[in-house]
Amino acid sequence: MINHLLLCLIMQGCLTFGVAGLVWPEKFMPVYGVLMFPWPASYRAIRANGLVAIGAYLIVLTKLITTGF
Repeated sequence: MINHLLLCLIMQGCLTFGVAGLVWPEKFMPVYGVLMFPWPASYRAIRANGLVAIGAYLIVLTKLITTGF
């Protein structure tokens, strides 16, 4: 039960940051500048990361629904 709660919280975090990265990429530019240290952060990279985060959310949500929580 607690494992599913933790997984659901991680999923919500992925969804939140994914949507925020798509809607407000300029506000996430400093954060990605630190996270992607050797490479420069760009709007394209932030949007791609947002789409991947939303995709990961959907994959894990589908897995949870099909296995019955």
